[in-house]
Amino acid sequence: MSIRLVALPAHDAQAWLDPAVHTYVTAMRYPRGTEQGRIGLWREHLARPGWTAIGALAELSPMDLRRPANARRRIDAPWTSGREVLVGVTYGYTGAPDQWWNRQLRSGLTRHGMTAAQAQALTADYFELTELHVHPSVQGRGVGAALLTGLLTGRPEAQVLLSTPEVPDEHNRAWSLYRRMGFHDVLRGFTFAGDPRPFAFLGRPLPLSAAPIPR
Repeated sequence: MSIRLVALPAHDAQAWLDPAVHTYVTAMRYPRGTEQGRIGLWREHLARPGWTAIGALAELSPMDLRRPANARRRIDAPWTSGREVLVGVTYGYTGAPDQWWNRQLRSGLTRHGMTAAQAQALTADYFELTELHVHPSVQGRGVGAALLTGLLTGRPEAQVLLSTPEVPDEHNRAWSLYRRMGFHDVLRGFTFAGDPRPFAFLGRPLPLSAAPIPR
């Protein structure tokens, strides 16, 4: 199985959005039906300043394509080959004070001892890594690192910030990837309204340097 990375253009969102959200739900092991609640949010994010998305496409054999259980949702778009399916996706955009996630982070920072001015300064110039998901069938092959590098290469913001669920001893693929990529703790043990799980905010300086993603 060969994998290549491509930019996912906003003007072709009708081609890749459904497969991307399907990959997200599968990777996160969420119940079917979760897709409907996320597609609208992802579509709203397309209009945010600095929005960028990268996809990982896998070329499957004709045998794979004849088995619906193994096909990861094909994409019909000019930039696909006909046998390719989406197996990974990542996107983000430039952070801003009026965004919900930004307000959540600043609130958490001030509750943990920062002044409002310090929290505002820390979140003044950043790229929010909103989603990064790899289909379980190709996890462990470096797809996540490639997606992350492709997304962050050449970004103009001073840093990238993200939030991820806490796990015991940081023992999962996501945490291993973020630590290898140089992410440090910004805020730990934060709970979002409506979600009982503790989350960590992580960050690292930008830019990264790597080969550009074909567009």
